[in-house]
Amino acid sequence: MMKQILFAGVIGLFLTLVGTPLLIKLLARKGYGQYIRDDGPREHASKRGTPTMGGIAFILATIAAYFLSKLITGYTPTFSGLLVLGLMGGMGLVGFLDDYIKIVKRRSLGLRAKAKMAGQLIVGIAFAVLALQFPDVRDQTPASTKLSFVQDFGWTIGPVLFVIWALFMILAMSNGVNLTDGLDGLATGASVLVFGAYTFIGVWQFQESCANTQTLTNPAACYEVRDPLDLAIVASALMGACLGFLWWNTSPAKIFMGDTGSLALGGALAGLAICSRTELLLAILGGLFVLITMSVVIQVGSFRLTGKRVFRMAPLQHHFELKGWSEVLVVVRFWIIQGICVIVGLGLFYAGWAAEK
Repeated sequence: MMKQILFAGVIGLFLTLVGTPLLIKLLARKGYGQYIRDDGPREHASKRGTPTMGGIAFILATIAAYFLSKLITGYTPTFSGLLVLGLMGGMGLVGFLDDYIKIVKRRSLGLRAKAKMAGQLIVGIAFAVLALQFPDVRDQTPASTKLSFVQDFGWTIGPVLFVIWALFMILAMSNGVNLTDGLDGLATGASVLVFGAYTFIGVWQFQESCANTQTLTNPAACYEVRDPLDLAIVASALMGACLGFLWWNTSPAKIFMGDTGSLALGGALAGLAICSRTELLLAILGGLFVLITMSVVIQVGSFRLTGKRVFRMAPLQHHFELKGWSEVLVVVRFWIIQGICVIVGLGLFYAGWAAEK
């Protein structure tokens, strides 16, 4: 069964390595280039016209890698895996419409704020409602109405509050990745690290699943997750697809993921966290996205309350650019920060298991 994880990652990597250049040529031929805001760092002006909507490449590659890994190994898809892929695709569609309007209609802000929010809400609510359906033979559904850190804890919050909580996570992560996607390769590389972490988490949860009572090394610390191995397959496909896309997205970027990609990646991260029962842990595993989002919140809040700015520019990566850091320097150091967040998050995940041992 572990072959599925390997196949998904390798296929996702191969498809984006080979497919992204074809997408670049297609987008360039149609003139679908990136709009660069005039109030951004001056160095970014040279990026105007670079093909965008590159998220199409890794969205399609991830879906293809998932289903091809199933076809090759003879296993069937699970509801958990399909729901996460559906959430990724739905959020990607909202982002695609936003990108398309920016490019074709020449409207720099893309979709109207209400329309964009409505699209995200529709996709998020559909995911949250469906995630509480489809119980397996052990009556486990893809998501749980309990809050979770390294696994479920506390009391049941009920389906209504769960939908609200799931929506918050989906919106927070999709917009967090969107804000991070401001420098070549930054959001893509950071996402690779988090998807790698979720590949590990899925494998660990499968090995220590409460459904595998005969093979558990520690029955007291088993995981009540419906389809942990399939979540690892989805995460592996995403990791491979993003890694292949990074080859073309790293500085100097030949293509940008656009809102098509950033909203899709944020949705996938939230979906993996919800279905793997690691909702609050995602704030640590995806610490860079949280940090960059908070920089915007602090900047806006400070300016409205005091009329002063805390940072030279928000999101945070542009603050350091204006301090004189080169784009590559900012990206690599932020990747290091994201790597530290993943290490801490995985350490806490393991500690949660060891504490029950």
